[in-house]
Amino acid sequence: MAKKKTVIVTGASQGIGAVVVREFLDRGYRVVATSRNATKAGFALSPDLAIVDGDIGSVATAERVTQTAISHFGSIDHVVNNAGIFLAKPFTDYTLEEFRGFVSTNLEGFVFITQLAVKQMLAQGTGGSVTTITSSLVDNPIAGVTASIPMITKGGLEAVTRSLASEYAKEHIRFNAIAPGIVDTPLHRNTPRDFMKTLSPMGSIVEPKDIADAVLYVTEANHVTGEVLHVDGGAHTGRW
Repeated sequence: MAKKKTVIVTGASQGIGAVVVREFLDRGYRVVATSRNATKAGFALSPDLAIVDGDIGSVATAERVTQTAISHFGSIDHVVNNAGIFLAKPFTDYTLEEFRGFVSTNLEGFVFITQLAVKQMLAQGTGGSVTTITSSLVDNPIAGVTASIPMITKGGLEAVTRSLASEYAKEHIRFNAIAPGIVDTPLHRNTPRDFMKTLSPMGSIVEPKDIADAVLYVTEANHVTGEVLHVDGGAHTGRW
């Protein structure tokens, strides 16, 4: 019987991350779930699940997460960089503290965990994958959704995804991104649903499971790397 693969999921306590954790467990993966309050997320106890609380923008958290994966399950095979923060406001209204928050969670939260995971994948010599959640607003800004500063970080994540896909192709470590449109998560609990429907050509609202399905696809698609998969009802294609 083949050894179960281990996947690290950041931002795991709610929304997309929580669904991704459950989907991987259902598919027979071992999962290390992390977020600031992952232990309070209500996940069912499982020998295939380890939970680590912490700020993903901290090197210490990244070290605890990767060490937990190795000590509990013996490998790191996949990473899902889902942790991220988003705030829409006019460009001139963003504060220095907000900007640094985006950098910490969205960029440092990617760099620290991914560096450690890639080092482990290289040591294992069996390849692996890193999947990062970005945003369809990177390619198709919407005038009514003013998100310039968080998109600096999300656009950077797409750039580094392509760079790393090339850098590590020979080692069979794959890097992909999923670019959602507006997703029905707690982040949008106060957003009018009729407005949410106007933000894609299909007039539909993306569910967390739709994003989880895309994450699972690129995780298991052994020849897909350097790809940005849009799950946004066609919003990235332009005007509608």
